[in-house]
This record gives sequence, C-alpha cells and structure tokens, in this order.
Amino acid sequence: MNIKRFFKSKIFFLYSVLAFTLLSWFVVTLSLNVFEQNAYDWMLRKFTAVKPASSEVVVIVVDDKSVGRVKFPWKRQMYGQIFEYLNMAGARVVGFDALVRNLDTDNPASDTRFFNTINSMPNLVAAFSPGYDSTGVYEENFARRFAINITDKRKKSFPAEYSSVLTFPNGYLNAIKNTGSVNVAITKNNHLWLADQIVFVGSHAYPSFAMRMYLLMHNTNEVEVYDNRTVVPATGLAIPTLNTSKGIQNFIGYYKLRDDEPFYAHKKYSAIDIIDSFNAIKSGRQPAIALSEFAGKAVVIGIHAAGTEDSMATPIQDAHPGVDIQATFLDNLMNDDFMDQTPLWFDILLFIFLAVSTFKIISTRTFLHSFSVLIAYGVFYYLVAALCFQNNFSVPVLTPLLMMMLTMIFAYSYRFITEGKNKEKIKSAMGKYLSHDIMQNVVRNIDDIKLGGKRAHVTVLFSDIRGFTSMSEQLSAIEVSTILNEYFSEMEPIITKYNGVINKFIGDAIMAIFGEPVQDINHPVNAVKCAKEMLECVDRLQQKWLNEGKPKIEIGVGISTGEVFVGNVGSENRLEYTVIGDTVNLASRLESYNKVYKTRFLISSSTYSYVTDIADVIKISEVTIRGKADKMDIYEVLRLS
Repeated sequence: MNIKRFFKSKIFFLYSVLAFTLLSWFVVTLSLNVFEQNAYDWMLRKFTAVKPASSEVVVIVVDDKSVGRVKFPWKRQMYGQIFEYLNMAGARVVGFDALVRNLDTDNPASDTRFFNTINSMPNLVAAFSPGYDSTGVYEENFARRFAINITDKRKKSFPAEYSSVLTFPNGYLNAIKNTGSVNVAITKNNHLWLADQIVFVGSHAYPSFAMRMYLLMHNTNEVEVYDNRTVVPATGLAIPTLNTSKGIQNFIGYYKLRDDEPFYAHKKYSAIDIIDSFNAIKSGRQPAIALSEFAGKAVVIGIHAAGTEDSMATPIQDAHPGVDIQATFLDNLMNDDFMDQTPLWFDILLFIFLAVSTFKIISTRTFLHSFSVLIAYGVFYYLVAALCFQNNFSVPVLTPLLMMMLTMIFAYSYRFITEGKNKEKIKSAMGKYLSHDIMQNVVRNIDDIKLGGKRAHVTVLFSDIRGFTSMSEQLSAIEVSTILNEYFSEMEPIITKYNGVINKFIGDAIMAIFGEPVQDINHPVNAVKCAKEMLECVDRLQQKWLNEGKPKIEIGVGISTGEVFVGNVGSENRLEYTVIGDTVNLASRLESYNKVYKTRFLISSSTYSYVTDIADVIKISEVTIRGKADKMDIYEVLRLS
C-alpha cells in the first residue's frame, strides 16, 4: 500500500466530513428555527387536529349575536345570570375567562349581585394575569389564597419572570374562591404551541386557568414538578412539560373544528341564549337550552364578538377564539391528550443516523438504485412522522429530509470526485499494462468497444535479447527481473518518442507498432530511427551492467512495413488490441535472422524503400523466409545519415 496516498485520501475524506458537518450545523439550525415551525403547524393541522374535542367541555361565548341584542359592555349582573343558570344546571366546574380589573361605577348594584353570585359558587375559577411590576404585600396576600403547593423536583430552576399579578377590585377579589393564569406563550412564527401550565410569581407558583379548573374538579392543590414532566398525584396525571424561564409549559394538543361552528373545536353556546333560558326558567317557561345540557360538564365562559375579539393565531386557524383555546387546555388535562416531543439529543442522533445511512446507501449502490432507495426512505420517514403526530407525538419533519438531501448532494459529489480519482488511478495503472495511446483510444471509444478492426498500413518492430534463456539460468529470478525492468524502462520512452506504441512484451522481446493507433505518415522512417536509438541505448547499458558485475546482453531488431489488420481480437469478455498479418510475421522472422547472419538490425525491402536516403545498408539477397514461397531481399542497417 502507498502510505502517502493512503493518508492523502484519508485527509481529503476528513476535510470533506468537516465541511459537511459545518454545513449541516447551519442547515439544521436554520431549519429548526424557521422551516420546522411551519412544518409542525402543517403536521398538527393534518394529522393531530383531526379528532373531535371532548363533549364534556363546552364554551359559552359573548358573541356577535349576544352583543347584537345587548350592546357591549354588559352589566356584570348579566354574567351573574349565566353563573346562576350553570349553578342550577349542576355544571361540574365553571371557568370565567375574563379579567375584572375595575368596578362598574355606573351600576354598583349590578356589581354587588355579581360578586354575591360568585361568592356562592365554589366551583367557579376566575382568570388572572401575572405582571412584571412588583406590588409587594398585595402579591403575598394573593399567594396565601391562590398559590398551589408544588413539590419541586427539578434539577434546574429559573428565576421567576413575573413579580406581581394585575390587581382585582376588592369586592371581586374577596368573592372568588379559585383563580388561574391565562397567560400564554407565542412561538417565533406567532402561533400558539405552548400552554403556560404553571407560572412563578416571586417565590410562589400558580396554576394556569385550565390547570386550576382541573385541580378543582379533583379537589386537590398538590402538584409535583420534574424537569420533563408535571404530575398531579391525586389523579396520576403526568404532563410532558418543558422547564423554561416562563415557567412550566407543555405542547398543546388541538382538536378538529366543528362543522356547525367553524371557529370552535368545542360545542359553543351564545351567552344571550343562556340568559334567555335563565329568565325563562325564572318565569316558569320552557328554556331554549335545557339545564341538562350542562349537567356534570366543564364550562368555559368568554368573549368573542366584533370589536372585542379575544383571539390569537394557532396552528389550526389564524384567529382562534381565546375561550376555545382555554377549553382546549382543559380538554388536554381532562383526557391526558397532550402533544409530546422528541428531546434535542434524540433529534441530533436521528440526523446523524440519517446522514450516515444515506451516505452508506449511496456509496454501496448504483446511482439509480441508491436514488430509488432514498426516495422510498424519505417517504417511509414521512409516513412514520405522520403516524407519530396522529398519536400526539411530534418529531422533526423537514429537517431530517433536508439532512438526507444535503447528504445526498455531499455523497454524490464525494463519490463523483473519488470515482474520478479512482478512474485516473485505474488509467494510470492500466497504462502500465497497455500502451498509453491504446488506452486513450479505448477511453475515447468507451461506448463502442467491440470485436473487429480495420486494414491499415503500418511498420512493425520486433526486438529481442540475445541468449536471454541461457543467461537467465545463471541468474536468480530477482536479478533477471531487475535487468529486464531496467531494459524495458529504457526502451519504452524511446519507442514513444518516435510515435511508436508498444503492443506487448513477449518474455524478453518487444513488439511495437508505428502508424497505428498514433497516426504518423513517416512511420517507416521513425521506426528505423527508433531502432537505431534503442541499439545505442543498449550499448550504454552494456557498460553500466558490466561495471555492476552483470552479464553483457545484446539485442536484435527486425522491422517490416506493410498492410495489416489492426483492432480488437479475442472474445466479447476478453479483448486484445493487436495487429495481424504477414507484415507482423515478417518483422518477427527478421529479428530472428539476426542470429543467422550475425547482425543486429534487419529491415524488409518494403521498409528500406522508405529510408533509402537516410540509411546505409548491406543487402542480403535471396533470403528464404519461413512461411514465404519466394525468396526475398532483406537489409542490414549499418548507420543513419
């Protein structure tokens, strides 16, 4: 193995991996913070929010119909009538999703009746909102009444982001028995993904509006908080949560919007219809909405009318009524119906696995096969992701597919580069077995390689070492190999210099062709010049080998010019580029006749006809050539002018 080449290839691979890692980090960061959010919304809308909301949770809304009958703002006594109606109906828990911050100075009697109604309803939960400005003693007083008891088992906690609560009028504060935070967290794409399940104000913990309703339904105030889950011991409910600076948050599980009320997932009642039904019952008439519709139900009351919209963007609609959002939070708690999410470490391992497996597939299969497998791979992952979302479990969607695409680009590019290098190595290696020119001819016609060839006028040169067989018997195999390698190494550049092509090495003999595949109209002259230089080179080598204690060697050269068949011979599975014909046989015979006539360099009459003006020769007349019927003249070349 070539150690330098090995380390060079490894360094190239390491640099490639480093570049890929840096690019992957950029792509993953961009995708998780931009593209993945939109993908999450789409997957949630298509595969999670397809099941109906629970019938045990309903909403009563001050809607357009309500404010069309009674202009907004309403006297608080009207809300009191809704509460009284629900009290008569036997609602399990009632949530009032509205912030009461001031007294109604124009209707103090209405406020008084409203506060009295609230005071008589232990199953009512009021809304509050934490703030950032400290209110000191007021917050402590609020905490004594409404903070929850938490067992904090988190390994890491954050400083409380809130330091106060927005103040209530004293009459309202004294009347309410339960309250919860209605604050929510908006994601970067302005869609609501997270519910603030527990908020920390100063040193105290408060439940969300929905959590307070759930705790009240189960008559408990105890919660255990861990780094990745929040547990209600009384019911065994374990919420997959995030431990953040905003408090304890969880991913919301959304529901399919209703056909009869397209803005709502939960069954919706108009507030004015409830008030009409309450007044009908008081008057002894049949109510439009029966009390039984709310028996044992969890009811959330809120406002969503033109000019008073309480809404925000969610993954399932751009203007989702806030009252239905709070009902969704409660529905999640009542039915253990939260979204869960893979942790970051799992996502990173997933990206690495997909990148490695994609690279492995590409590096071990053909382009078409690997591309088909990876398309199926991507479709399979998407189906798995859809199945996860159907089961309220979110996984990265676009980022893994982007990682696969990025890896495909990298792997195919790397493969293209390395295959190009390997091809060059192969060409370089094959050039040691084939003539460079023959190899180039094969490469140029790579798509048209077949048996067959053409007739061509060429000059063929044969050279052979005299007495090589007897010499090799006196030397070791290594010594013979050393002499031959040095001899061939000196001959090859001389032949190439004169546009010749070494067709093959035959033991210690060389067969070279001039005129094909390298086109050369002066091939007879160049072949003769080449032979002369080969003989001169051997003369120099003789002296060198004698100085090294090696045997003296002589060579004989035979050259003939004429028409031959040149091309590919063999079988469909094994081809050889060669020349066939009398010219080849004659060149071989001439080389062997050097032994008979004690010469070194013989040429045929056809070759001599091209070099008469540059070659001094001795004519050897009427030579009988084996395989030829007629005698012919051959020539010994003495010198070139």
